[in-house]
Amino acid sequence: MNDDLSREGAKTDSTEEIWNLRLYVAGQTPKSITAFANLKKICEEHLAGKYRIEVIDLLKHPQLAKGDQIIAIPTLVRKLPEPLKKIIGDLANTERVLVGLDIRAG
Repeated sequence: MNDDLSREGAKTDSTEEIWNLRLYVAGQTPKSITAFANLKKICEEHLAGKYRIEVIDLLKHPQLAKGDQIIAIPTLVRKLPEPLKKIIGDLANTERVLVGLDIRAG
């Protein structure tokens, strides 16, 4: 059996930490779409089965920018595990994202 297929639906064990990531965008711009695609790829490669991505479109919900103090978009916010971390941009630099989220030491 292909490992990738078996991992896709795997339940996470309760001792494993779930990464709660929130991506703030403004509509379906090329930069927003690229940021989401890059984030999804990074999560699948490094956090398979242990992450949750919430995409917040600030064109639809501008009031939500205040809670996480969003000043630029796209912005990725790591809510969990704590401490909170933010990365601004399209997330194209994988190494910078891994270090910024503390997935890999810098």
